[in-house]
Amino acid sequence: MDFLREIGRRRTFGIISHPDAGKTTLTEKLLLYGGAIQVAGAVKSNKIKKGAVSDFMEIERQRGISVATSVMGFEYDGYKVNILDTPGHQDFAEDTYRTLTAVDSVIIVIDAAKGVEAQTRKLMEVCRMRKTPVIVFINKMDRPAMDPFELLDNLEKELKIQVSPLSWPISSGPGFMGVYNIFEQKLDLFVSSDKQRQGKTISINDIFSGEADSYIEPHASDLKEDIELASAGYPVFEREAYLGARIAPVFFGSALNNFGVKELLDCFLKIAPVPGKTKAVERVVEASEDKFTGFVFKIHANMDPNHRDRLAFVKICSGVFERNKPYLLTRTAKKLKFSSPTAFMAERKSVVDKAYPGDIVGLHDTGNFRIGDTLTEGEEISFKGIPSFSPEFFRYVENGDPLKFKQLARGLDHLMDEGVAQLFVNQATGRKIVGTVGPLQFDVIEFRLRHEYGATCRYEPLQLYKACWIESSSREQLEDFKMRKQQNMATDKQGRDVFLADSAYILQMAEERYDKISFHTISEF
Repeated sequence: MDFLREIGRRRTFGIISHPDAGKTTLTEKLLLYGGAIQVAGAVKSNKIKKGAVSDFMEIERQRGISVATSVMGFEYDGYKVNILDTPGHQDFAEDTYRTLTAVDSVIIVIDAAKGVEAQTRKLMEVCRMRKTPVIVFINKMDRPAMDPFELLDNLEKELKIQVSPLSWPISSGPGFMGVYNIFEQKLDLFVSSDKQRQGKTISINDIFSGEADSYIEPHASDLKEDIELASAGYPVFEREAYLGARIAPVFFGSALNNFGVKELLDCFLKIAPVPGKTKAVERVVEASEDKFTGFVFKIHANMDPNHRDRLAFVKICSGVFERNKPYLLTRTAKKLKFSSPTAFMAERKSVVDKAYPGDIVGLHDTGNFRIGDTLTEGEEISFKGIPSFSPEFFRYVENGDPLKFKQLARGLDHLMDEGVAQLFVNQATGRKIVGTVGPLQFDVIEFRLRHEYGATCRYEPLQLYKACWIESSSREQLEDFKMRKQQNMATDKQGRDVFLADSAYILQMAEERYDKISFHTISEF
């Protein structure tokens, strides 16, 4: 019974958005309201001197962007909350895609002045494919913003999902006063001007009573009219429709100024899904099963620069994970024990003895794990759905310091295991090629090699169209292709054959001529 109760009180969710919508700031404020931190930081601000807890890497603090998913867990009001703050920048989208395999629901952050942007649309496609329930938080209402009805229509059109507003803003821009909480039918006005600490609220239960008018003049009549129109124009919120990913609840607020954040958190904990089913290749795994199963969705090297540790992030799918108990790594058939599994608050870690479905644990890794690996108590199953995508940008990588050859090799090895980028070795020349989904990743690799491994690298330009993993039912045709395309053949980190196509035309001609060879732009096939 305790096991089922532990599952029932867990909420594991990701926060996603287009860059600069305020995703990391919202994460900080959720941690603040959850009591996990006492003073919230900011991603970039002239007035707020404390950095964001979730942006723990040095390059994130310098650039003011998130470049890696961070995991934060805390207790709040009887719930165990696990937040995964993902990178918003499209150059790091692959990390976000992998993270979405490990969450049970998602909060999408939208900039009130801009509406739905390109990266948000792409991330919503991933949520739709996986039927992940989403809640929308429309942020930055304290700045000039689009009309609330215009924003809701924009959400329905761009995200292709019905919306149901569960809060409503009182004005916007400098005159923004707070929100009416439709879900709990009360008015919340915020009186604190301290952006880093929790503000106080004035709660009034009936928006249509005269009692509310004196607090929200001159917006009282407009607010009442808007709420009546919203009630008539948008579907009533139903939890089953939300859990089935057919409707998205919407909240308004300002994360930087603490407006609407507590309302979002309190409602989310009541309606969000508990850990449920996870699809493996062999069968569907239920969270309530007795036997432990879990999968690695992220690897991060050097979270603590003093110890140069490497951690594998494991999402627990079923059973109870216990410290010092042997588990089977199904890919290698190895039995592994973990003496110091950790829970996270970004880079701060604490050892845990037990963890339950929905939890994320960090396991110290000496090179055993790859992204997508499955751990069980003995059953040979495999969780799929964490592929690598064909890179969009390619460069040769060369050693910048002959005395630091080993440091460079080790650094590249670790960073590629993280999925920061992909490493290919040209079969004809032996030259190493780094492929990324965005050019900013090259800067991140160079920065981390220098600061974390003491190695320097230099890049040389390389124009390629696509990297394609190949397989064939005809050994003869495959050997002929590899011989003729020798200059364009490479191997990836797992030793698989990869065809580096110079152009779309070259790839098309290869596909037409070698009809028994399959060319895959996703590594999982």
